Amino acid sequence: MNIWIIIAIIVIVIVLWIVTTYNRLITLRNRVRDQWAQIDVQLKRRFDLIPNLVNTIKGYTKHESETLENVIKARNTFLNANTKEEEIKANGELTNAMTKLFALSESYPDLKANTNFMDLQKELDETEDKIMSARQFYNDTVMIYNNKIETIPSNIVASIFHFKKEAFFEASEKERENVKVEF
Repeated sequence: MNIWIIIAIIVIVIVLWIVTTYNRLITLRNRVRDQWAQIDVQLKRRFDLIPNLVNTIKGYTKHESETLENVIKARNTFLNANTKEEEIKANGELTNAMTKLFALSESYPDLKANTNFMDLQKELDETEDKIMSARQFYNDTVMIYNNKIETIPSNIVASIFHFKKEAFFEASEKERENVKVEF
């Protein structure tokens, strides 16, 4: 009789551990999704500002259409991305194009003095800071989630219920390079 009580206690402990571990993995996965949504919110804000910025710059830089077209192309590539990985890659391309756009503006003193341009640039700078913070928090959350999936003993529950690793938001090779602006 005592052996059955011991077996019952062991089974109850194992079931409670599985339920607790499963719930923790669900919580972490949802936190990762939430943090990705926070990045999306900031990226949407940036994308909404880009057309206004491009239109403001167009009037001053009529012969710099290639740079403006690259910004628009990079923006559209992101908007057409279907996976998180495609979004991360497209975001890197957009960041690179925006950097070149702001470097281009340095050559046009009238543009730099335009209050509309300055306001848009300030809003974009603030948004970029928010994106950077959101990326960092997202990556921290992904690290916690991925660690939980890969470490013993929670990896047993993760594999049983098919939890998958999440991708980090990493800088692309283009983003790691120094920006070269040529006129």
